Amino acid sequence: MADKATTAARPARESQEHVRALVDRAQQGDREALEELYLLHFDRIYSYLHMSVGNRHDAEDLTTQTFLRMLESIKRFRWQSAPFSAWLFRIAHNLAMDHFRASRRWQPEEDVPEPPGEEEPSAEAQALQSIGRQSMLELIEGLSVEQQQVLTLKFVFNFPNVEVATILGKTEGAVKSLQHRALVSLQKQIAKPPV
Repeated sequence: MADKATTAARPARESQEHVRALVDRAQQGDREALEELYLLHFDRIYSYLHMSVGNRHDAEDLTTQTFLRMLESIKRFRWQSAPFSAWLFRIAHNLAMDHFRASRRWQPEEDVPEPPGEEEPSAEAQALQSIGRQSMLELIEGLSVEQQQVLTLKFVFNFPNVEVATILGKTEGAVKSLQHRALVSLQKQIAKPPV
């Protein structure tokens, strides 16, 4: 499983046309298509859940539940503006929120998988990288859960705002606002002189 965690955030290399064809076949009951959809999306879904819930056991359980929900409801899936992966992340997000409601805690038990390297990192990503991974995780823990999720989906999984909005069930404006407030909060924390 450690192998999968380290490659978890790599975007699927498959084209949207290929994924669309797989979804169409899966909706007709094609077992091989369902299996390929699982393999294409497993690493990213697991990594997202691992980063969200903070431990491998719960992330594995929630990943399994995500793909069971995919199997149960794929026939009802309809193509809209967001890709299939956003639909899967929305399922994973809802399961993570249910998990938090049930446990009412956020207790990371192990290191979170490393984010992928970006070919051309944005200014925000460069700033985040300059602080150092461990320090950043500590700073991010001081943000609200929603702000943490927005930063994770944007900067670790490289989803555009419209897809983050779909996953989190928010408007694109709300996502931009959460991102802005999170980055301002992080900037204030970074600017504080060491005690």
